[in-house]
Amino acid sequence: MSSPIVRRHLEDSGRFAVTVATTPAKGAAPNQDMSSFAPKFSDYQAVVLDYEGFEFAPPVKQAFVDYVKNGGGLVVLHAADNAFPGWAEYNEMIGVGGWGGFTPGYASRTQAAGPKIRWRDGRMVLDNDTPGNAQHPSPHDFLMTVRAPEHPIMKGLPPAWMHANDELYSNLRGPARNVTILATATAPASMPNGTGEHEPILMAIAYGKGRVFHDTLGHVGATQKEPIVPMNSVDYIVLLQRGTEWAATGAVTIPVPRDFPAADKTSVR
Repeated sequence: MSSPIVRRHLEDSGRFAVTVATTPAKGAAPNQDMSSFAPKFSDYQAVVLDYEGFEFAPPVKQAFVDYVKNGGGLVVLHAADNAFPGWAEYNEMIGVGGWGGFTPGYASRTQAAGPKIRWRDGRMVLDNDTPGNAQHPSPHDFLMTVRAPEHPIMKGLPPAWMHANDELYSNLRGPARNVTILATATAPASMPNGTGEHEPILMAIAYGKGRVFHDTLGHVGATQKEPIVPMNSVDYIVLLQRGTEWAATGAVTIPVPRDFPAADKTSVR
């Protein structure tokens, strides 16, 4: 459901030529055969990962690691931070992650996976002491706050804005290395599954020579049909486009549109 929307938003920018690679359909065997899925990552400036399915085949994993480490761009969207919980290199690429995807034995990344990332007293803090695994409140509108206004992805955006009707991923855990928090959001502890913490919603991660944009926004339910409000929230569209351009090139030329949301209202196309 989500991949056609991602493709449309990228192509609508006029900045990208998009190829979609899809893994095999789920088979009946307990161990999914992924051998036929072998994209040539090196043909592309950036890979946009909209995926939380079965493990890639070992040669594909190695090719993916080499691609990013040697300077390829990577964009990790929403549920893709739930994929591959036991893959150490992937966990380092994304900084922190959530649930277990299709990997047996991983309901969620536990405290053993690494710390949670927090924004406290004007800076990033790593918290490995308090309990808690990945969670989120029910979808709702929430305020996004910029924490790295000079980063190319964020430059020119308002300091805060309302994002429309989405899951606010919380208590993500991982190695949390080489992470720059771009924006945070918080759900009060009085809300079911709210943590009261400034959760990292947008992140930039350095992995070898590669640039990774980790965007936790953009929930789509299994039975939902378009229009998908969070993925048509103008900030989601703009961040996807600008984040992909940065991952691919290290620079951002895509402008901030006039209908970008404000601190007191959402904006949905």
